[in-house]
Amino acid sequence: MSDATTAAPAQAGGTPQVSHISEAVIRIAGNSQDGIQAIGGFLARLAGRSEQEVMTFMTIPSTISGGPSIFQVRIGSGEVLSAGDEADVLLCFYQHSYENHLGSLKKGGIVLYDSDHVKEIKPENETKYRHIGLPISSLVVEAIGGTGRDKGKNVYALGLIAKMFNLDVPKLHRLLSERFAGKDPKVAETAIAAFNGGYSHTLAAASELFKFKPGENVGHNQIVMGGNEALAYGLIAAGVRFGAGYPITPWSDIMELLRKELPKYGGSFIQCEDEIASVAMAIGASWGGRVAVTGSSGPGISLKTEAIGWAVMAEVPLVVVDVQRGGPSTGMPTNVEQSDFNIACFGGHGDSPRVVIAPSSVEDCFYTAIEAVNIARKYSTPVIILTDQGIASRIEAFKMPELEKICQDITPDFTPVADHKPYDLAAADGITRHLAPGTRVASGKYPIVTGLEHDELGHPTGSPKLHVQMTAKRRNKLKKLGADLPTPTVFGPPEGQVLLVSWGSSKGPVEEAVKQARAAGDAVSALHIKYLNPLPNGLEKIFEAFTHVLVVELNDEGFYGYGQLGAVLRARYCDPKIRGLTKVDGLTWKIREILDRVKAMTK
Repeated sequence: MSDATTAAPAQAGGTPQVSHISEAVIRIAGNSQDGIQAIGGFLARLAGRSEQEVMTFMTIPSTISGGPSIFQVRIGSGEVLSAGDEADVLLCFYQHSYENHLGSLKKGGIVLYDSDHVKEIKPENETKYRHIGLPISSLVVEAIGGTGRDKGKNVYALGLIAKMFNLDVPKLHRLLSERFAGKDPKVAETAIAAFNGGYSHTLAAASELFKFKPGENVGHNQIVMGGNEALAYGLIAAGVRFGAGYPITPWSDIMELLRKELPKYGGSFIQCEDEIASVAMAIGASWGGRVAVTGSSGPGISLKTEAIGWAVMAEVPLVVVDVQRGGPSTGMPTNVEQSDFNIACFGGHGDSPRVVIAPSSVEDCFYTAIEAVNIARKYSTPVIILTDQGIASRIEAFKMPELEKICQDITPDFTPVADHKPYDLAAADGITRHLAPGTRVASGKYPIVTGLEHDELGHPTGSPKLHVQMTAKRRNKLKKLGADLPTPTVFGPPEGQVLLVSWGSSKGPVEEAVKQARAAGDAVSALHIKYLNPLPNGLEKIFEAFTHVLVVELNDEGFYGYGQLGAVLRARYCDPKIRGLTKVDGLTWKIREILDRVKAMTK
């Protein structure tokens, strides 16, 4: 815990000393059935409502029956860029939780464990870590009755954590009440009773308690949510009123939220019979005059690929969300990976250029969704939002968006026109748009839409000349987009020994690694690339200023050792100093992992 003292003696009368801290990393380990994620979610949302920074990380089993699970939350009074490498406090419910996660705890860290289940503790661990054992399962029964053993120990444990960190009890009570709103009032009453039981329990073995310093975001109106939530609300703010999809982890949260929220704004979300039907339905809705959304994870994106190519050929705007997970095939449904880069950018037969954007944080998910809709509309093209499980499931706090300025109305314009060519070859930079069906065309020449190569009105053609011209049109409009994209800013000095290049959810850990490296005297900087296809201009000039350019991504190094984005950058810039720094263990980057790999690769 930053700024915390080490284990301190209790004050006179046995009252633990209170240390003021600027941040803490809390890891909760148990089984998914125990409500592990609920505890972490309450802590994260409390932090956001208390004007502090927060970031979370979780693992859940991919089987319906459940199994071992963790939730890690990092709360800070200042900037928080990652969920933390090592925990300050480990809350564990079972022997396997204790044994599997003790190694994630800092030396001298605190282990708060359920002594009803954790029975074997090695003597060397007792000296290495501070242990606080409580019969949590039994104490819950005393607090709320016989059913508490199975249904209330997570909230009881939340009370213990609240006591340890002197958290705001009234705010936690409100969070509990909000969580169980709409259910029998006794449910919320029981949860609050369990929480109060934990909070009122004396932590006799604790020689030290903690209190967070005031956050740096005082006066900010913060909201707290997960990446999937932020992306879904961003789509609504962008004016999307129709979506279609098929359930798959970890995309399903977006689908469920849109299905619940879109009807409030006059829209709808349809669960289709399969992935192909969902993308086809979304394309049809987009052609109807208002950009629609579909989404999935890797396996579903594979199935949607042919239809995405149809939208490229027909130049129909479309937003496709790909929440990446471990692959290939069914892979690791609940683990993070960035291995859909290639299929997002290049998937499909023929030359089918599309836009690919990767958000880097929960807040960025919200704004990226709006940007994706606007790009799709302006350039009449599919836009793939390439997020991942690491962002989808993590919780962050960020400043409340100015919704009255951001929300937009993209209702179709049916103003009559004299004439219209949806594929006009004379259009500047090849950028054209469709008219909404029903718009009157005075000339009487109404265009058609097809997946076949076509002329300027959409009529099918086998003309070699037209195919060359239309292929160039589809390419050139996205080259124009690439030329207009901002060159990313270097994090740190613009020249040095090592440049770490990141995309997607790796941004925070990479930037924290740069901070630590520079504090140690190393000439390390970072560059984050949000726009993956097309790439922004000016990257080669940035690369020239560094001796090593290492692309940090969560996918395999491949046959040639570069990773997926790394291979594209090497091909684009023909620069042999561009190398890959990759891994595929299904976990987000730790700061120490990055620094150790950089050291090994730059000897």
